Parts: sequence; C-alpha cells; structure tokens
Amino acid sequence: MPNISSVSEFLLLAFADTRDLQLLHFALFLGIYLAALLGNSLIITTVACDHNLHTPMYFFLLNLALLDLGCISTTLPKAMANALWDTRAISYQGCAAQVLFFVFFFGSEYSILTIMAYDRYVAICKPLHYGSLVGSRACAQMAAAAWGSGFLNAVLHTATTFSLPLCQGNSVDQFFCQIPQIVKLSCSDAYLQEVELLAFSFSFVFGCFVFIVVSYVQIFRAVQRIPSVEGRQKAFSTCLPHLAVVSLFVSTDMFAYLKPPSLSSPSLDLVVAVLYSVVPPAVNPLIYSMRNQDLKDALRRLMTRDVSKSKK
Repeated sequence: MPNISSVSEFLLLAFADTRDLQLLHFALFLGIYLAALLGNSLIITTVACDHNLHTPMYFFLLNLALLDLGCISTTLPKAMANALWDTRAISYQGCAAQVLFFVFFFGSEYSILTIMAYDRYVAICKPLHYGSLVGSRACAQMAAAAWGSGFLNAVLHTATTFSLPLCQGNSVDQFFCQIPQIVKLSCSDAYLQEVELLAFSFSFVFGCFVFIVVSYVQIFRAVQRIPSVEGRQKAFSTCLPHLAVVSLFVSTDMFAYLKPPSLSSPSLDLVVAVLYSVVPPAVNPLIYSMRNQDLKDALRRLMTRDVSKSKK
C-alpha cells in the first residue's frame, strides 16, 4: 500500500548548488525579467495611447503582450526569490497558483497567436471583407474567447492535478510547478484523468498549429500573386514578426514535450523549461518592434510627447 502523505509544500529544482552561482542566476534572471517588463509594457502603452494603432492587428498584439507579462511573472519572480534567499520551497497553494496561471496564460497565448494568423489571412487573402470579418466587435469576441477558454482549461487542469493523492515525496524536478512533474508524485490511477485532459489539450494545440500552417500557405500564395515587389514586401513585413513569434513558441514547446526520453536529464529539462517559459516573453517585443515601422513611429511619438510635457 503506498504511503499517502499530506503535502504542505513542494521543493523546486535549484539552478545551482553554490552561493555564487545562485546569485549569478538571480542577477541574470532579474535582467531578463526587467527586459520583458519594459518591452511588453512599452508595447501595451504605445498601442493603447496611439490612435493610429487602434486596429485589429495591434489589438491582438496588445493582448499578446499582456499574456507574455503574465506568463513570465508567474514563474520567474519565485525562481529569483528562491535563488536570492537560498531556498527551494514553494507552498502547496503557491504551487497550485503557479500551475493555474501558467496554464491560463500559456493556453490563452496560443489561442491569440492562432487568431493573429487568422487576422493576417483575412487582411491579405480577403481584404474586401476585412472590415466585416475582423471588426471591433469580432475582435473583442475572439479575444474574450481566447482568454475565457484559457482560464477554463487552466481551472480544469489545476483542479484535476491537485486532487491527486501524492505519495512520491514533494520534490519537483523543475524550477517552477508543472503538471507533468506533479503527476509524477501521484500514487493512484486517478492520474489517468489528467492524462486524458492533457491529451485533449495537445489535440487542441495541434489543431491550432495546423490552422496556422494552412493560413500561412494561403497567405504566401496570395502574396506571390501581388504584381509589385513593394506590395509583396509590405505584405510580408506584416506577417514575418508573427511568424517568427509562432516559430519560437512552437519549436521550444515541441522540443520540451516531444523530445525522446533518452535525451531527458534534469539539467537539459531545466534549460528547455527556461527556453519555452522565459525566452519568448522577453524576446517577443524585440521581434515585433524590429521590423514594424508603424510601432517604431508610434513609440517615437509617444516618447517625444512625454519629453515635451516634462519640459513645460
């Protein structure tokens, strides 16, 4: 009979054993976190304040920046605090909250990226119907559906995972609480319910991925039919940042969850977890701002206006 124990806290995987390396990791992740906060906050502020950017594409970009902020704020602050104070502990309630919010933000972000692919498809392949298919009401409904479905999915996963009896200790082999790591600690066949939920979620993610791929196949075909080189470049310039973000998002996720068991090790799993949970929220603002002249111009106008107000 397995020894079922009441768990009041979990022990997260430490980035390093020595104090110097712990402080180095703290400084590194603090820099990444501040960069993510700054980049995403600038996008949110710029899109919200500049009326020229009040379009569907930038509305969804604002949602993406909000989700990126939520995603990185769910995992990194606790990891930094543990590194700074030389501890591995996280409370049971804190672990449940991490799972809930990470699954919520992560799932909603994938839905928003899928909606952004649809927005680009309609803008390039059906420009005459753009106003009716992607109007302000439709945008609000699609964003609400993305956030709502993400939250419902997160509640179901969290409730199922933390209803499992645990008898394999309380050490989580990751720097934040993940569902697969919690399920490993369970000791009953009840974990099969969570496996079924995960299978459904992966099916949904795969469906979104197929939709994005099909959308971009249609987009590239439409762009090739544009007669002018300038027109083709302009069409591609609105798609490339989104395509780069989707590629980063999907590639890191696929490597994290579909890599062969022979490649699995605590150190590699830790690096992969950082790649898909920390890097995209920090890099996405840079990707969107590098090739987006409208966003650069709006940011320049916003900063010029703030400087002018400060001089008065």
